[in-house]
Amino acid sequence: MRPVIALLLGLSLFVGACDKRAAAPEQAAAGGDGTVPDIAAPDATAAPDAATQVDRSHKGEAMPAYRFQDGTGKPVSLADFRGKPVLVNLWATWCAPCVREMPTLDALAAREGAALHLLTVSQDMEPGKVQPFLTERKLANLKAYRDPDLQFSTGMGVSLPTTILYDAGGRELWRVTGAMDWAGAEAAKLIAEAKA
Repeated sequence: MRPVIALLLGLSLFVGACDKRAAAPEQAAAGGDGTVPDIAAPDATAAPDAATQVDRSHKGEAMPAYRFQDGTGKPVSLADFRGKPVLVNLWATWCAPCVREMPTLDALAAREGAALHLLTVSQDMEPGKVQPFLTERKLANLKAYRDPDLQFSTGMGVSLPTTILYDAGGRELWRVTGAMDWAGAEAAKLIAEAKA
């Protein structure tokens, strides 16, 4: 029964997720085999994509209690990261807008260092693809967190990519739907809200 449920959840993500408001050519970048070609990082001075939205309607809500896995397969939850701001990026290896913003997330992780927990939580149904994906693209500042049960995307009803900022106390400040230049000035302003 579980494989059937996983298949149905995966199909619903495929149909309803992956930044459905993005331009068709970008979405077409994903190959029929589920692979996504290397995509250059956006210009650091560029504004967010036209489809990118900052949503503050969940401001003040507590972090969800979902369990997911770190790179070794150990169960973790967002509560394990309280005490500092936490930026959660929900993505998948097959999602072209997700892939495009990964280098900027890597740059953000390098810039912020220990001041910010940056968790890129894969929504791939094949979690074994995540670490090789990060390694091949030399995204050395990102860790391979995995959500093989797709709790975040299905439980929160979000499309990919979605990025959520929580303050040090575990309360949501905002969420961004769509790809964004996370190394740019606009993202820096947004992230500074957690430090205020």
